[in-house]
Amino acid sequence: MYQQRAEVLAFEQAQALKLGVTIVMPCLNETISLPHCIANARDALRMIEDHFGLSGEIVIADNGSTDGSQALAESLGARVVPVARRGYGAALIGGCRAAYGDYILMGDCDGSYDFTEGVAMVGKLIDGHDLCMGSRFDGGIAPGAMPWKNRYIGNPALTGILNLFFRSGINDAHCGLRAISREAFDQLGLAGEGMEFASEMVIKASLRRLKITQLPATLSVDLRDRAPHLRPWRDGWRHLRYLLMLSPTWVFGVPAMLAIGVGALIFLLAFARLAGLSTIPDWFGPGWALVATTLVGIGHMALIIALASHLYGVRSGYRRTRPLLRRMSRWLTLETMLIAGLATAAMGLMGCIAVGSYWSANDFVGLPSLLPLALACATLAVGLQTAFGGFLMAIIGGHVADFGANT
Repeated sequence: MYQQRAEVLAFEQAQALKLGVTIVMPCLNETISLPHCIANARDALRMIEDHFGLSGEIVIADNGSTDGSQALAESLGARVVPVARRGYGAALIGGCRAAYGDYILMGDCDGSYDFTEGVAMVGKLIDGHDLCMGSRFDGGIAPGAMPWKNRYIGNPALTGILNLFFRSGINDAHCGLRAISREAFDQLGLAGEGMEFASEMVIKASLRRLKITQLPATLSVDLRDRAPHLRPWRDGWRHLRYLLMLSPTWVFGVPAMLAIGVGALIFLLAFARLAGLSTIPDWFGPGWALVATTLVGIGHMALIIALASHLYGVRSGYRRTRPLLRRMSRWLTLETMLIAGLATAAMGLMGCIAVGSYWSANDFVGLPSLLPLALACATLAVGLQTAFGGFLMAIIGGHVADFGANT
């Protein structure tokens, strides 16, 4: 009851002050570094008020500390927000949701970042940007502040992949010092519980085509007397898998087009050889038709999954529709996919029946070529997968037949 009254009072005070900025720090047993970080954050808030006329607050998003961090933070004038879900991302999301400010500046609670460098980031938000990232590679990394494998392998590789997939245009996707407007934060619907939260914010901001900018940030050796919570290999994999999960184009679409293209080429060459084209080498035998059937089937299924994943992203609000799909939206309906799928399946079935009739008429002697049967089976599979895919898309689209309208 006391905590509820305190929260109501804090909210009313925030409304009265019309807070402009909230500095959010995730915290898990940080009694050693808290005094320095809160004092540094207060310096940043004073600078923000002097430069922009905005008042602010400090929020400590506590993730279950057992060393008295909560009481210490409150005694230093910060507002403590308990976050039950464990994880770096979960703590930051909980802290940002509880923020009263129109602009949110976030940074680690270990003394490695200088919050006064975030003043310019808040200025970028005031100028109209939605997200301002810090760049440790532009600002400087103190000796011993970042392991070599993170500095020279992990961060550049993961940021490079992120830029390839999502074209964010930044060079340090994992900098812990960053600023975002409250409106943009609410739009993104962030959910990453672990260190992948750092990538998730940049990815979804890029997918939403928010205005992203970048400023230098320095990284110092942290003040902890224990090992950091970061686990390079584990958290690196979590980042990478998150990049892949949010990029259906690269995970499904590109492999799908390659598989379908190679499969179609094999079918073309196989038919050319069957027609007597002498330039096709002898080793290109009928067995390749089975390879083509497999590739076309896998590629077509991956293409359906890519479309379904894209539709899910659009419905979830963190992705915008691709122009090509927007132009095709009137054709993306359950009925269209059923008609196209069943018609294609009927063609494949007729091909199988024709091959069976030929086989029967020739006393069930071995077929002279597997190619016609392979092509008929591939056509049948593609048709049925298209029909099934129509229902999948309708379900993901919100149980509506006209799911193209949601793209």
